[in-house]
Amino acid sequence: MNFHELLLCEGNTLEKEKGEHVFMQGDSDKSLYFIQTGLLKAYYTSSSGKEAIKSFILPNDFIGSLSSIYAGQNCSFSLVSLETSMLVKIPFEKIVEYGKKDIVLANNIIEFLMRLTLKKERREHEFLCMSAEERYLALIESTPILLKKITQNDLARYLGMTPVGLSRIKKRVQSKMSKQGENNP
Repeated sequence: MNFHELLLCEGNTLEKEKGEHVFMQGDSDKSLYFIQTGLLKAYYTSSSGKEAIKSFILPNDFIGSLSSIYAGQNCSFSLVSLETSMLVKIPFEKIVEYGKKDIVLANNIIEFLMRLTLKKERREHEFLCMSAEERYLALIESTPILLKKITQNDLARYLGMTPVGLSRIKKRVQSKMSKQGENNP
């Protein structure tokens, strides 16, 4: 059995409207979610109420709060739908149960965990080694569809800057691109 077959067998399909939460920071949620359609935002809220965006989740991505699923703690972040989204919810205990019996599924789980680890490694690299402008350019290159779907405030929070800082970077990038266009007739 592969992971998608397990989702069909044991998962529950959910529809979340724009603005509706899948789970909130502080909740207990022991499920993994597969995004079929739509767009979701995973974000942290500090004790002072400041929002920091962890990631955007697109179709064919998985997400769950590993601190809640694995460590038995509450969810460390919130997950909200940015547009009408279809998800498949599956209890993590079912994944483990089936994974113990099925090597194909166990390998799918390992692949999922490796993709998650790689995504986290890239995000850490962006924040530790790249400037804000470099992070913006990397996002344009890797996921241009996001620029059309998210607000400028969310984009700024995701990139770790203020909306004013993002506006300056966008102007600078556009200026550089137009100068390059002038030099290449």
